Amino acid sequence: MSQDASSASAMNTDANKSVSSASAPQSPKPHVHRRSVLPWIAGFLKPYKTRVIAAIVFLFIGSLAWLSLGQGVRLMVDEGFLQENGNRLNEIIMLVIGITALSSSAIFCRFYLMTWLGERVSADIRLKVYDHLLKLSPGFYAKLRTGEVISRFTADSTLLQSVVGSSLSMALRSSVTVIGGIVMMGFTSIKMTGLVLLAVPLVLGPIFFFGRKVRELSRQSQDRVGDLGAYVDETLHEIHTVQAYSHEDRDRALFSNRVEAVMDAARGRIWYRSILIALVMFLSILAIALVTWVGARDVISGGMTGGELSAFMFYAVMVAGSVATISEVIGEIQRAAGASERLIELIETPIDIPCVEHPLELPAKVKGELKLTGVRFSYQDIQDSQQSVANQQVNEQANDQGKSALTIDDEVIRGLDVHIQPGERVALVGASGAGKSTLFELLQRFYCLNAGTITLDGIDIAQLKPQTLRQQYALVPQESVIFASSVLENVRYGRLDASEEEVMKACEAARAHEFISEFRQGYHTYLGERGVRLSGGQKQRIAIARAILADRPILLLDEATSALDAISEHKVKQALDSLMVGKTTLIIAHRLATVLNADRILVMEKGQLVASGSHQELMQTSELYREFASLQLITEN
Repeated sequence: MSQDASSASAMNTDANKSVSSASAPQSPKPHVHRRSVLPWIAGFLKPYKTRVIAAIVFLFIGSLAWLSLGQGVRLMVDEGFLQENGNRLNEIIMLVIGITALSSSAIFCRFYLMTWLGERVSADIRLKVYDHLLKLSPGFYAKLRTGEVISRFTADSTLLQSVVGSSLSMALRSSVTVIGGIVMMGFTSIKMTGLVLLAVPLVLGPIFFFGRKVRELSRQSQDRVGDLGAYVDETLHEIHTVQAYSHEDRDRALFSNRVEAVMDAARGRIWYRSILIALVMFLSILAIALVTWVGARDVISGGMTGGELSAFMFYAVMVAGSVATISEVIGEIQRAAGASERLIELIETPIDIPCVEHPLELPAKVKGELKLTGVRFSYQDIQDSQQSVANQQVNEQANDQGKSALTIDDEVIRGLDVHIQPGERVALVGASGAGKSTLFELLQRFYCLNAGTITLDGIDIAQLKPQTLRQQYALVPQESVIFASSVLENVRYGRLDASEEEVMKACEAARAHEFISEFRQGYHTYLGERGVRLSGGQKQRIAIARAILADRPILLLDEATSALDAISEHKVKQALDSLMVGKTTLIIAHRLATVLNADRILVMEKGQLVASGSHQELMQTSELYREFASLQLITEN
C-alpha cells in the first residue's frame, strides 16, 4: 500500500569545537526519564482540537463509505447480475458512484486537515524546542555538540511532521477499516468471520514484536544521523583550517566512517521492517485464501449466495490491505517515536541557570559597582557526565583559548575577592588559565558559583533574572561575532529599537562608518556567515559599534587589538576610548598600553588574585607582574 506522503561565550566556542578522532566518539546525550510519546504529541494537538475532531470525523466518513461499497458489490451480484435486472443494476451503479464521491470528498478534507496538523505540530515543536534552547547555558552546549542539536531540531521534527500529517492518518484510517471490515464480515457470515479472527493474532503478533525492535533501532539510527550532522557542521565552519592544513583526505575518511555508522544503524531497522511487512502480507493473504476456500465450498453447497461471498471477499481484501498498510506505516510511526524521544530530551533538559521565583529589580540607573566575595568555581558540573575523550577535547581546546586544562576536581576560580567601583577601568592580567575569561562568564552568570557571591550595585546577581543582569553588560570579545545579516542588524543587535541614524552615529564613534560607506549597499550590506566579507579590524569595529549603541553601564573587553595590524589597531583603540567613557570597564589585557591606561590592574594566577595596583606599583611590588610584563605584554617602541 502506498502512503499519503513521504516521511555567546568563549566556553561555548570551546565546547562547540571538537577534536577529530578515528574512533568517532559520540556526543554525550542529555538524560531524562523516558516518557510516553503519544500523550506528548497530543499536548501539541490540543490547541487545534476542532481540526483534530473534524479530521477524525472525515476519516470515519471516508472509511465507512468505502466499507459500504461491499454491500453495493453484494447487491450488484445478487440483484443485478444473477437476476439479469438491468434497471436495478443501473440504480446500484449510481449508488456506488454516490458513495465513491462522498468518500473522495471526505478523503480530501481528511488529507488536508491531517497534513495541516502535521505542519502545525512540527512548527510548534520547533518553536518550543528553540525557546528552550535559548534558555540553556553554555555549559549545556559544552556537553552536546551544536550539530547534534541542529539534527534533532530539523531532521527529527521533519520526520515527526511526516508521521503526524500522513502515516498516523493512514494508521488511523486503516485501523477503522480493519474494525469496520470485521464487523461487516460478521453481518455477512459469522462462520467465516470467526475463521478470520483466528488468524488476527498471527498477523498482529509480528506487528507488536517487530514494531518495538524498529523503534529501538530507529532511535539509534537518528543518533548516528545527529553525529553525522555534528561532524559536517564542525568541518564546514572550520573549512579554512581544514584546507590550510590539507586535512581533506583525513576528513573524508572520518566522514565516511560516520556515514557507514549511519548505514550500520539503519541496516538493522530496515531488516526488521522488511521482515514485518513481508510476514504480515503473507499471513494476511494466506488467511484470505483459506477463508475464500471455505466460502466457495459454502456457495457450492448453497450455504451462502455468490453476492454474500463477493461482499465478504471485498471486506476481507480491504481488511488485509489495511493490515498491510498498518504494518508499513508502523515502521514510520516507530521512527517518529524515536525522534520524539530525542526532542523530548531537549525540551525536558533542566535549565541549569535557575531563576528565583521572585527576582529582585535593579535601580532605574545602574551605577556599575561590582563586588566578588569568596567566589569559587569549577567546571565539574559540566564535565562529570562526559567521557574521558570528551574531557580531553575540552582540555585541549581550553588550552588553545587561554583556559586551564581542567580535571574534574580543578577549581578555576579559588576564593576570589574583588571590589570594582562604578566607572573604574580595571585590567585583568595573568597567564593562560588564570581564570580571566571564566571571570567574565561568571559576571554574566553563564554558570552558577560553587561558593561565594557576586553583587551588582549591592544586589546578589543570583537574585536577578539572567536577562535583566546581562542587559547591564556590553561585551566586545577578542574574536568578534558577526551574524549573517546586514551591517544595520549586526550593530543594533543589542538595541533592536535603534534608528538607522543612531546606528550610524555609533559606527562613526567606532571608526567604522568610513569603510561601511564604501560598501555598495552601505548599512544594508549583507556581511555573510560569520562576517566572511569583513577583515579582522572591520569585524572588531562593528562589534565595538554594537557595544556603543547598546549603551550599557558595564563593559567587558577581551582586548580586541591583539591580532590586528597597526592601522586597524589604532582605529580600534580610538573606538574603545570612546566606548569606555563613563562606563565600569573590565579588560583582559594583552598589551602594555591597555594596563597603562587602566585605573587598577588585577594580577591573577590559577584563579586567585595575587596582586593589585597601578603599573608602576606592581612593577615594584609584584615579581609575577614584572615577569609577565617583560615576557607577555607587547611593548610599543
